[in-house]
Amino acid sequence: MVMRLVTLLLALAAIVGRAQVLVPGEELTYRVSYIGIELGTIRLVNEGRQEALGKPAVKCKALIDSRPGIPFLSLHVVYESWMEPTALASLQFVAQNKESGEYTKYTFDYDQRRIATATWMDRQKTDERTFHITRKYVDGLTILYAARQLLYSKRTAWIPTIVREDTAWTKINFTGKVAATTIDAVSYPVRTVYFDGEANWTGVYGVTGYFEGWFSDDDARIPIKAKMKLYLGSADIELISWKRPGWSPPPAKE
Repeated sequence: MVMRLVTLLLALAAIVGRAQVLVPGEELTYRVSYIGIELGTIRLVNEGRQEALGKPAVKCKALIDSRPGIPFLSLHVVYESWMEPTALASLQFVAQNKESGEYTKYTFDYDQRRIATATWMDRQKTDERTFHITRKYVDGLTILYAARQLLYSKRTAWIPTIVREDTAWTKINFTGKVAATTIDAVSYPVRTVYFDGEANWTGVYGVTGYFEGWFSDDDARIPIKAKMKLYLGSADIELISWKRPGWSPPPAKE
């Protein structure tokens, strides 16, 4: 059993080591749409190496904004995640809702085997919790980078996840299946790797349940397209622009 675990860890280390996922300055912008109607955008920014809780970290940010004029939907949220350099565990996470004034912070203290969460509304603390843990966790933003790291693992991963002050699991089936994927941003089919999974939690836009994803079939492993369940129903998330030195979507083989 121990040898099998060691072998698995070595294999995952090799997979992660080949990736070029956490590149400082990388910016990726996505369109979120439902039955052809644009709901908003998600912009991901890698702000590079920093420090969190006295440990080396990489900081990434997500800016999530709904499109003006959509009835019953006004969303302007910023996620900031300080993750371990492997992108397989979170160290600190902050969420700011600019519409409601809500501010949430998670602190991942693995030495003490606990996650501390706190929420403020207009600078008044409204909630505070401590979760005692036996393994490392990811937050709702780090899970994306963890999936990029594990894309070629060809296994089903159950990833401990904390979202909206609750601990849960994210199941991802890394199939390793190569597929051609079309997006409006390029004139050719993109060579991607397909996976699917189940989010056993509810996140922003009401993201929950079954999802599918297509990441670029290269060392960058850029998220190209995804289908996820939202409050409104199944939505499409599609890459519309990017800034990453030397990278462009790899063409599918003819």
